[in-house]
This record gives sequence, structure tokens and C-alpha cells, in this order.
Amino acid sequence: MKTSLEDSALLTAILDAAADAIIVANAEGMIRRANAAAGNLFQYDPAELVGQSVNILMPAALADGHDGFMQHHMKTGENRIIGIGREVEGLRSDGREFPLHLSVGEAEVAGETLFVGILHDLTQRRATLDALSRSQRLDAIGRMTGGIAHDFNNLLTVVIGNLELLDMRNPSDQQRQLITDALEAAEMGADLTSRLLVFARKSNLSPVEADLTALCEETLLILRRTMGASVRIKTQYASDLNRVMVDPVQLQSALMNLALNARDAMKDGGELLISVSNVTIDDTYIAQETDIAPGHYVRLSVSDDGAGMSPEAQRRAFEPFFTTKSGSGGTGLGLAMVYGFVRQSGGHITLYSEEGHGTSFGLYFPAVDGSPQVPGETEQGALALSEIGAGRRVLVVEDNPKVRKLAVQRMRDLGFETYEAESGDIALAMLEKGLQVDLIFSDLVMPGRLNGYELAAEVNRLHPELKILLTSGYASDVVTGAMAHDRPFEILHKPYRIAELSRRLQTLFGFGA
Repeated sequence: MKTSLEDSALLTAILDAAADAIIVANAEGMIRRANAAAGNLFQYDPAELVGQSVNILMPAALADGHDGFMQHHMKTGENRIIGIGREVEGLRSDGREFPLHLSVGEAEVAGETLFVGILHDLTQRRATLDALSRSQRLDAIGRMTGGIAHDFNNLLTVVIGNLELLDMRNPSDQQRQLITDALEAAEMGADLTSRLLVFARKSNLSPVEADLTALCEETLLILRRTMGASVRIKTQYASDLNRVMVDPVQLQSALMNLALNARDAMKDGGELLISVSNVTIDDTYIAQETDIAPGHYVRLSVSDDGAGMSPEAQRRAFEPFFTTKSGSGGTGLGLAMVYGFVRQSGGHITLYSEEGHGTSFGLYFPAVDGSPQVPGETEQGALALSEIGAGRRVLVVEDNPKVRKLAVQRMRDLGFETYEAESGDIALAMLEKGLQVDLIFSDLVMPGRLNGYELAAEVNRLHPELKILLTSGYASDVVTGAMAHDRPFEILHKPYRIAELSRRLQTLFGFGA
């Protein structure tokens, strides 16, 4: 009897300690045990799962065939899944599907056949692979495009040269008109190939040391006349900006491309924000979040509160000839040119968008050596600030799995005990079930019934003692200002350094007050 109790206690300890989800089910597919990680993964209380069919954890298509697979295995003993890991789709309690790696083991316990499933969430891995695939695809398209553009330029050189020779041989008026039309078409083709070369990062840039604020202001003199009265243009320029090496003509062309795209996304008018600030990437987290190498940069942000972009449009945004405006004359080369110019300038470009809430582009240019730099946090100072969360608990609310993982790790490094939720609805349900925390750290734009402001307002009504800090991928309150809210909440803008997060939390909890 003692041995049985010891075995049971050991099994419980193993289940509780496992980072991956573990489900124990019988031959009929009824769940006998589920560890805490399984509850977190599928968004159930582990006790709720016991006695339920494993089919509730699968999309309908997989669940429909599961019982047949099990019956076949029990009758024939064929090992189609036992001991063989495979990728499947899981189903969370809120109906969202997500990728899993599943491995299954089989055992006989007291004459009963039991199956043990170990499940690992592949959401972040798939997102990382998708990002790598996009980058590799753009590079491949860039190489191919550069070669094609080079060959076309050679052909067009011959075409244009021969047309000019014909024009010099005293053609008739009718012939001269035909030559003129052909020359114009050939020059349009030459312009097209030059834009393709910008994307391929093979164009000839003429970089000079420049002040981005001055270049933006010069561009706005033109933009204000072309954007229309329905678009309000706001600017935010930080003081003491570092200087950068850029081609002024290409920078202004990129800014105009982004601004005109923003205008088209705001069919009924709206607000366009152009901001410039120094950014220091000396934080492992922000380097992961933006995929930018550590260093000193100047960031040019262009944000609008228009229609936003679908996930598919975001995935393909920088591909040449991809456009969502094919019916209105879009060529699909604007963003490709911006991407190529920024990368050829040694910089990086980020895109953040939510359908119905707008879009924000961030163009990062390396600061010129010798520019006054933003001081970094000392290791000693960061260590002192890392104790801000000691003895406190935080609920991190973020729908993007990769960003949520980074936010959770940041909070742990600051000393917090962390809990996480994928939406405002789930976060509120966790609080209503009795979860006790000291801080809500929530994204602003999320799927579901509650956005960040609405979650903050509801939490403030039910638990006025809780501290609330919101975060947004937009460059300013251009988007958030359109959301209904009774009172302003603190907003930390992504991407942010851990030192900036620490300072906000220090103020929120009244350190040093």
C-alpha cells in the first residue's frame, strides 16, 4: 500500500513538473488525468477535463476520425501513432485552433489499457518558420528580380537607341508620333526596371549624412497638398536626433509611398502620424521582437487609423507586384521599393497592423558614428530595477504568441510571478474565477469582445485596486484615441526596452514616492 501511494505521489509530481501538456486517456478516449500544463494549453481547468472525451481538444475533422482510429488499433494492434511523434491541430476552449506536436504511449494498468499523450505547442515555432520563410522568399525574389531588371535594361537600351536613331532621320509627322509613343512606353519600362532594382537592393544610392526631421518636413510640403482635407497629418519629432546616412530622394520617395498608402486605407478620412525618434537596441528582447541587430538607430514611424491589413496582406506586403489595389491602378511596387531602399541603406523595416484599427510602419536607419547617443541602462541599475516585481503577480494579456512569450519572460526577469491570457475575454474570466494579481499588462488591440481599453475599464470597475498598464504596436494614440474609454490608461508603445518597462512599472507602483 505504501508503495502504491509513493508511486501515485511521484506520478503527480512528474505531471505537475512537466512543461509540456500531458493527457492520460482510456481506450474509449475518456480523459483520466490532465496536468496543469494541459489546462494552460487548452484553456481549461485540468479538473474540468477529467471524464471528458479527448475529442473536445481536437478540431471537428480530426475528432470525427479519432474514435475509428482507436477502435482499429485496439482490434488489430497496428501502431499508427504509438511511439511516433507527429504534428496535429489542437482546439482551445474558445474555439481557436493551433498547431501541436503529439507523441503517444500505451500502457496496461490494473488490466486497463491507457494512452498517454504528450503535447507541445508549436505556435511560436510555426510563426518563426513563417517569418524565416518570408525573409528567404523576399531575398529569392529580390535576386530573381535584379537579374530580370538587368536584362530588361539591356533590351530597353537597344530599343530606345534605335528609336532615337529613327527620329534623327527626318520621319514624317505620322512616323514621328509613332516613334514618340514608342519612346514614352520604353522609358516607362526603364522606370519600372529601376524600381525593381531598388527592391533588389542593386540600385545606385547617393547617401549623405542627413537629419530625418528636415527631410520629413520637406516631404510634407508636398504631401499636405496631395493628401486631401479629410486626412489630418500630425508630426512628432524628438529633440537631439542622431543623424543618419540616407539617399534624400529615396527617403522622401519612401515616405510619400507610405503616406499615400495610408491615405488610400482611410477611405472616409482619418489621422496620419509621422514621428522620428532615437532608438537604442541593446536589449535582447527588443532585438528578438524586431529582428534588428543591436545598435543605435533613428526610427521613422508612419501610422494611420485606416482599415488595417489582413494577415495575408501583411505576410506578402513587401513582395513586388503584390497589391490590394489592383482595381484602382496599384502596381504592387511601392512597398517593395521602400523595403529594398531601407535594407540597402543598412536599416530594417517593421510592419504592425490590425484589421479595422490601422497600420504602422517603422523604418530603422543606423545612426551615424559620432552622433550623440541615447544612454543605455547600466547592469547595476537594471539589476536594481529587476526587483520591482518581487512578491507581486501579473496577468499578461496578449494575442500574439511570440510577443506574449517575450512579455512573460520580461516580467519574470523583473521578479513577477506571471500568468497569461490570449484575449481580454479569457483574462476577465480568469479574474472572475478568483485569480489574484497585482498588475494587468495588456495589449490594446485583441480579438474577442474586449479590447485593451474595455478590459481595463471592466477590471477597474471590479477591482479598482489593481494596477493596469496597456501596450500598443502603434506609434502613438492615433489609433487608441478612436477607442471608447472613460479614462486614460498608461500606454507603453511597442517595441519597448525592458528599462522603459521597468520605469513605467516603478511609477505605477509608486517606487520612490
